[in-house]
Amino acid sequence: MSAVIQSSEHERLGRAVRELRVRRGLSQELLGYRSGLHRNYVGAIERGEINPTFRVLMKLAHGLDFELSEIMQLWEERSGDPPPRRRRRVRSR
Repeated sequence: MSAVIQSSEHERLGRAVRELRVRRGLSQELLGYRSGLHRNYVGAIERGEINPTFRVLMKLAHGLDFELSEIMQLWEERSGDPPPRRRRRVRSR
């Protein structure tokens, strides 16, 4: 069972969140802790699988120590980026 991408905009938002998280040197688990969100929820946002509410975006901004406007600016800047290549999962026997 695979997750469904909400839209290209959600996927782009996820890439922006991931980029800012990596800039801060945070794991998804640590960002979740700092944001008051579960690490799986952070991962789903980064993959563009869910539509985060304004409240969740504010929590992420706090956890990342960025202004929400900075997250949205990066989201806008990424509008022309090609979508990331999907990695295939290999099942082990």
